[in-house]
Amino acid sequence: MPIDKKFINQFVNVTTKAALASSYLVGKKDKIAADKAATDSMRKELNKINMNGKIVIGEGELDEAPMLYIGETLGTTKGPILDIAVDPLEGTNFVANNLPGGLSVIAVAEKNNLFNAPETYMNKIAVGNVEEGIVDLDYPIKKNISNLADAKNKDISKVTACILDRPRHKKIIDELKQLKVNIKLITDGDVAGALLVSSHKYNVDIYLGIGGGPEGVLAASALDT
Repeated sequence: MPIDKKFINQFVNVTTKAALASSYLVGKKDKIAADKAATDSMRKELNKINMNGKIVIGEGELDEAPMLYIGETLGTTKGPILDIAVDPLEGTNFVANNLPGGLSVIAVAEKNNLFNAPETYMNKIAVGNVEEGIVDLDYPIKKNISNLADAKNKDISKVTACILDRPRHKKIIDELKQLKVNIKLITDGDVAGALLVSSHKYNVDIYLGIGGGPEGVLAASALDT
């Protein structure tokens, strides 16, 4: 049974207020304080919703940030049982340094319907609306890029790949350079980066690399809607 649509606006309100809470810390050079403001607001607002909510994917252990912890129960306990994945403030560095790109993110599903991704890293790949099997995590990068170029009827040199600018991605970036793919490097924003494939206006064909498990589930949830 799908989640009642009446909850949608309530969860939108949760992220709106979390984003607003962190906005007062924009440019203050304190990403921990900004994250805490968003986290505290999100917890407060989630506890107002008539649900039996439980955090199954939290954020914070890897970077020692404030967090809504895995197993934490939220809501009034007077509604449906829901699993919740959160990143109260994705892109804390953006907010701390007065740059665009900060997001407050939440994904909600019925119990046992969110992929179990512990606080660890995972390989990721995201593309827009293409047929199943065009890209695959098990394919070499060259095959993924070639397949995607064929599917989009464009030359490989016209394909744009987005990837986090991290030392762990040097091998991937070097291979993309050899393929003469257009490369869009981003400093932060794992969820936002993956979402760039969702619209032609962003001119990103593929997002790939290694990133946080929680962010992977949140991005996948958004792209699956």
